[in-house]
Amino acid sequence: MCGMTARELVSSLPEPAALLARCRAIALLDTILDPYGPMHTFVPGWRDGVDLACMDNGSGDQYAIVFDPAGVFLYGFDHESDATPWREQDRAHWPGLLDGLPTPLAHYPEAPEFRFEGFFDATVCAWRESGDTGWRCGPVEFADDESDGADWLFDLVVDGSPEAYVSHTEEYLERSVDRDAVAAVMAGAPLTRGTVASLAPSAGYEAVAEQARRLGYSVMD
Repeated sequence: MCGMTARELVSSLPEPAALLARCRAIALLDTILDPYGPMHTFVPGWRDGVDLACMDNGSGDQYAIVFDPAGVFLYGFDHESDATPWREQDRAHWPGLLDGLPTPLAHYPEAPEFRFEGFFDATVCAWRESGDTGWRCGPVEFADDESDGADWLFDLVVDGSPEAYVSHTEEYLERSVDRDAVAAVMAGAPLTRGTVASLAPSAGYEAVAEQARRLGYSVMD
């Protein structure tokens, strides 16, 4: 049996403010640990008043989370999932994928940054309009042996624990990662020289601190 799909994801995602903080922290950690090819990125002010968090694993899988004053729009693409648009000769979304997407957020699937060869490649979509009390997704249905990739694409931002990040990153980078330093960043503590040194002893603190400031993360002066 497959794991979580979009239907379960919407009941597992944190509140928008907590999600944004996790995305920022994960992007900062990735930048410190893997400065030349971070898997997770965060762009404050991607558009006027809009922040953007992204993941790209370099193997064809990705996600984007848009933090707009009108709400949050989230999508992911698992190229090997049953819901891939490439399952059809003429690409087609999984039935119901975007049904119910509120008008203030409905332009994001049309954003050129999220399209490949003119098509919005997505296997998972969810959203939360400002003022709403919960996350929503379209009326997608999956059999027990079908998946849309939600179970692993968003595991770090759903879990939010230092242990989840350390486990993921140690496997990906094939080296040990300091758990206490990760916990400090995930908790939103101001970045310090000690935290940076514990994560990447050879990194220059001032350069990392400047990157953190650009992400909107607080830095100890």
